[in-house]
Amino acid sequence: MFPGADATRDEAAYALVGAPLDASTSFEPGARFGPDRVRRYAEHFDDYDHRTGQHFSALSVCDHGDIGPTADTDEYLTFVESALSEFRDAGALPMLVGGEHTVTVAGVRAVDPDVFVCLDAHLDLRESYAGDPLSHATVTRHALEVADEAVVLGARTGSEAEWERASESDVTVVPPEDVADWSPGFDDRSVYLSVDVDGFDPAHAPGTGTKEPFGLTPREGRRVLADVAPLADGFDAVEVNDRDDGQSAVLAAKLIREFVYRHAADG
Repeated sequence: MFPGADATRDEAAYALVGAPLDASTSFEPGARFGPDRVRRYAEHFDDYDHRTGQHFSALSVCDHGDIGPTADTDEYLTFVESALSEFRDAGALPMLVGGEHTVTVAGVRAVDPDVFVCLDAHLDLRESYAGDPLSHATVTRHALEVADEAVVLGARTGSEAEWERASESDVTVVPPEDVADWSPGFDDRSVYLSVDVDGFDPAHAPGTGTKEPFGLTPREGRRVLADVAPLADGFDAVEVNDRDDGQSAVLAAKLIREFVYRHAADG
């Protein structure tokens, strides 16, 4: 269980679901260990947040546990989407902890947002990767099948075709050096927020499958969450693996708590 997430299903305001998918990882595997690792590295956090004056354990967070992957990724995403939709229909905000980034597709489908906001090193706008149309490299493209707009914060790499797709009017790419000056400006539109830990510089989050230098700092990521969380109807933190000393997991765990604190503080 994620520490402090001990609300029952019936009383949940926030529902955390683990999605340990590790099917399309193209470089360093281990994302299947992400949910358990994130929970473990959250154990030492204080329950109280002095910035918002709240206790995490008082915010009605429910940890549903993990939904184990099946051999068929499309089928698995349907299972995860169904679980998240049930929580959403019951009035709880759905949150995913991955697992590879592909699980975000289930989250976006469940929430059906107007805007998809993603903190990521990669554009993830490929039609397929290594012959796989449901890959961690296709997430933003799939999100745009549901959302009207995608905003990718911290992106610094992609194929030529992806950059061409990113130049279209429904995609906004904010490079790492400009994230500090970015603000949402989404008015009343619904938002889904996805945090791929490879959006951060690997000096801060080395435990992830496809590292890219020149990324964001944790403080910049926290500021993004503070701005976007009050607008969000769904959230995930993904791509943590077991190939570091816990830096990526502890960052993802802290950002999950930050999201809940900031969303709850907004009422």
